[in-house]
Amino acid sequence: MLKDPITPPMSAARAHEIANAFDLRALPADFLTNPYPVYAALREHEPVRHMPDGSVFLTRHADLVAVYRDAATFSSDKHVEFAPKYGADSPLFEHHTTSLVFNDPPLHTRVRKLIMGALTRRAIADMEPGLVALVDSLLDRIAAQGGGDLIEDFASAIPVEIIGNLLGVPHQDRDPLRNWSLAILGALEPVVTPEQHALGNRSVTEMLDYLRSLVAERRQRPGDPERDVLTRLIQGEVDGEKLSEVELLQNCIFLLNAGHETTTNLIGNGLILLEEFPAAKAGLLTDLQATARDAAAQEQVLTLAVDECLRFESSNQLGNRRVLKATQVGGVDLPEGALVTLCIGAANRDPAQFPDPETLDLRRATNKHLAFGFGIHQCAGLSLARLEGRIAIGRFLQRFPDYQLSAAPTRGGRARFRGFLNAPFKIG
Repeated sequence: MLKDPITPPMSAARAHEIANAFDLRALPADFLTNPYPVYAALREHEPVRHMPDGSVFLTRHADLVAVYRDAATFSSDKHVEFAPKYGADSPLFEHHTTSLVFNDPPLHTRVRKLIMGALTRRAIADMEPGLVALVDSLLDRIAAQGGGDLIEDFASAIPVEIIGNLLGVPHQDRDPLRNWSLAILGALEPVVTPEQHALGNRSVTEMLDYLRSLVAERRQRPGDPERDVLTRLIQGEVDGEKLSEVELLQNCIFLLNAGHETTTNLIGNGLILLEEFPAAKAGLLTDLQATARDAAAQEQVLTLAVDECLRFESSNQLGNRRVLKATQVGGVDLPEGALVTLCIGAANRDPAQFPDPETLDLRRATNKHLAFGFGIHQCAGLSLARLEGRIAIGRFLQRFPDYQLSAAPTRGGRARFRGFLNAPFKIG
């Protein structure tokens, strides 16, 4: 057993101290290990906080939903914010201002329709046997080793394969994908060092170079557009219009990154939460045993558990919008042009929406968490992410119910994406 808690507690006095001076550009280390007491203080005392840089920071569930619902007033386009951050001629700027998540209609609509057409319920169901085989092969390797690392040997290996399969990336080409993803998404943090900036730009450039050759090969030898997302993006049209080459390549990067980082965090956070809260783990094991002969009931048990892990430790903690016309949020006036940060991690523990929000309740039946966003920008791959979470966590628990962390896990140390870099464990 670990001597120290996985998530260190924070005193109310310290939480209020950080909240009173809260600035995303100057976050202390103890906030990054446990931001939730600070979010609770902000939500209670300053739910629409005016930040030192002139932006506002939202922490209430109802306020986030109101912003998500009103895409006509709150823009996802990031040209204004990212030009000074990255430089308007940088690879990071071109990528992040072209990808699905940071765009408004009509580009957002065209790309989303093409992607959703390849992520139908049937298509996702067809992925399950291959996902089960992948997870079982990873578990076999862990069993032979007597343990390993929850992130390196398990959580991060699953989405790379799934998204690689969706885009038809050959297995021998998949090794660099995780490091590219971490670097490009790491550049979305509120503060980016020169080294992170350079690594992010280099990763976009290298990823584009690889994807150009992959796209050229797929144009010559198309796959099944009902299963192969890359073929669908190449061939697909919405209202008679195809994606440009830049739109195509940048949204392939987006798919690889979005499908990888957040699902790695979902699986890793979930398994570590079960170690942090042994009573919740024991209850889940009991429920899995009770439903062992009823596949539908067991799927429901795991779906509730996955969604509660997403609520409690959202893989993506922050979102951003820009106000297109003067409006109000939570009774506070916002001028045209105001920048808004949506704190998903705070909203998902709002007691106005979730009874006993600081408790990990894996049987929570009503769970309107915002880990997948909401509205027109709700995650296009949420059904696939839930499937990956159910299969990975469920089969891991059934195979190794007595697993234990053998050393303190290492957090990623980021504000926007919450997860772990390493988590050594043994299997009992």
